[in-house]
Amino acid sequence: MTIKGKATSLDIAHLAGVSQPTVSRALRGSPSVNPETRERILAIARELNYKVDKNASNLRAQQSGTLALLFFEDPTPDDSLINPFFHSMLGSITRACALRGYDLLVSFQQLSNNWHADFEDSHKADGLILLGYGDYLEAESKLQRLVAQGTHFVRWGAALPGEPGISIGCDNFQGGHDITAHLVAGGRRRIAFLGHASDHYPEFFERWRGYAAALAAAGLAPDPALQVDAITTEQSGHEAVRALLASGARFDALFAASDLIALGAMNGLREQGLRMPQDVAVAGFDDIAMASFVQPGLSTVQQDTKQAGEVLVDSLIRLIQGEVVESRTLPVKLVLRGSSSTTAG
Repeated sequence: MTIKGKATSLDIAHLAGVSQPTVSRALRGSPSVNPETRERILAIARELNYKVDKNASNLRAQQSGTLALLFFEDPTPDDSLINPFFHSMLGSITRACALRGYDLLVSFQQLSNNWHADFEDSHKADGLILLGYGDYLEAESKLQRLVAQGTHFVRWGAALPGEPGISIGCDNFQGGHDITAHLVAGGRRRIAFLGHASDHYPEFFERWRGYAAALAAAGLAPDPALQVDAITTEQSGHEAVRALLASGARFDALFAASDLIALGAMNGLREQGLRMPQDVAVAGFDDIAMASFVQPGLSTVQQDTKQAGEVLVDSLIRLIQGEVVESRTLPVKLVLRGSSSTTAG
């Protein structure tokens, strides 16, 4: 094995049959490289008498002063592919970064299948903020890899025990409970739930658990016939309420796991000549901008996106600085409008 001149990591990559980033990870002991590959790379490095450039290594270790905000691509009626709920959070995160002297790099998580390694190897950013994840059980393995390779990251999501890394999220259970209790207090007894109620969607599941707890407190039980799966799009909400109506199930209210689902459901109810709130009271979750502009205005659970952005940025910077950071649950509040009560503001 002969190399002219000083051996480089590219030479090792060629001889080992791997990429140069894989060589870099192996040489710094990253657990993301399997043991057999690591040993092969280290053996070639020893044979070539390869020496890590300390100055270059130190330069790479320096902080970039940049944080990366990675969005999960959501199905949207426009070309943004960004859940409208995250629009206001983007502004809050940008302001929080500026106040702390950090630049913000914004990208989509789906630009490559290996986005978690891309940022680790390129040193584009000192840490990651993750917004959205789709099916959580499919995303969990990537989050676990981020933890294993020592990447500094925080994510917006349900802050539940045992989840990988640091999660910042709202009190989904309390929000689901309080908005359902409001519907019950208005005399509603057959309250439908539109949204997934499983571990695949932890935030929706927590909202469903709060819904079920509020029903139980009123001496009611969730009716499986009144739960319809839906993802966070108006189209999904429209299809869910149409399926509910087609089933013949009786309901006098519905709680949608997101405002977009609720807005789609409201269109479906109108198409069938149903009045809101007289025939069906409707409530959502998020308090996106459109919730206050539709007629009637949509009752919902408000998540404080300003506080959320500030906490996400602060938590990530503290992680980067080596401090101990814990997941946090932020409070929510009800915003009551005409969709659930003729007396609501």
